[in-house]
Amino acid sequence: MRKIMQNAISPLSIIAALAAGTAFVATAARAAESGSACTTPAEDSADAAACKLAGMLERMFIYPETGARYAAVLREGVAQGRYVGPDREAAARAMTRDLQATSPDGHLRVFVPKEQPPAPAAQPRPDPAPDFPIIEQPGWIAPGIAYIRFNEFPYDPAVTQQANDFMAQHATARALIFDIRTHHGGGVEQMDAILPWLFAKPTRLLTMETSQATEDEFGSPVAGLASMRVIPDKTMARREHWVTPNDRTALRGAKVYLLTGPRTASAAEHFALAMKATHRATLVGEPTAGANHFGGQVDLPGGLVAFLPVGRTYDPATGKDWEGDGVAPDVAVPKEHALEWVLKDLGIDAAKARALSATHAPTLPMERRKRS
Repeated sequence: MRKIMQNAISPLSIIAALAAGTAFVATAARAAESGSACTTPAEDSADAAACKLAGMLERMFIYPETGARYAAVLREGVAQGRYVGPDREAAARAMTRDLQATSPDGHLRVFVPKEQPPAPAAQPRPDPAPDFPIIEQPGWIAPGIAYIRFNEFPYDPAVTQQANDFMAQHATARALIFDIRTHHGGGVEQMDAILPWLFAKPTRLLTMETSQATEDEFGSPVAGLASMRVIPDKTMARREHWVTPNDRTALRGAKVYLLTGPRTASAAEHFALAMKATHRATLVGEPTAGANHFGGQVDLPGGLVAFLPVGRTYDPATGKDWEGDGVAPDVAVPKEHALEWVLKDLGIDAAKARALSATHAPTLPMERRKRS
């Protein structure tokens, strides 16, 4: 979920994949043959990047058998020269294609970071400002009906305060609509500002886990958060996400709707599954992106960066997560018509609901992001 591996990581469950068989034996054999290619890669090259990433995936990926297959295909790519010659962008695309062809993952990718201008001497470089609005159109969309669109859950206390302020300013609402059709991820801080208004008793939401070895090396982005309860375990770093009600009771009986679609990803899917699993909201729209496995960015040689997934989030009642499949809506309608459906369900006449849906159409794409 968090975007930096320096601080990052969060939880996992080592359910060793049962798919070994001859395909994995063959992959392992090729890896052994090509392993020597990673002993002396050219320094600061794409091959060096592939070799470093192979080692990290082998040690830290959520499912060890899949991590070994990823490592094998990258080392094979080095041995066959697939990452030599192209520019950095082409090498990053080639590695990502190899990884996704081995086992699709909604987060795992290699890319070239955007260049940032140098910071003035002796001054820390600030995080780059997002090139899109984080929150859009918060307010009363109709009498008694509050609406807000989130495009991200950033690690930003100011946005967390905005989320809390929205809840306080609309504490008399009979219904709240959270539009996350263009929400591509982040952390849990804004969720932790919203959820205490909506629940009547302490409630377990979801479980997050990663290997203890990964957390020991990199730490956790949710360590220290009051909403994250540590579950002691010798091999796994596991935390349960809980909501504790605040003392404001007005919204506990309000109807809650989440608008979802194929661009709803990562932390937004965490929000969606938490609300669905606890039966506190109705999800309307299309299935979410299916990007469950979380982790953070790691710097690689050759000016490349990878997003390395190291953990997963899942429903503790079923043990299931949403990787690949997404979170299914309770009411399946085309994503473009999700808001219109909700407004009509709340008693707004069809013509007015259609007009309000048009004036509250997302400014960002609702389609799934395409990878090269």
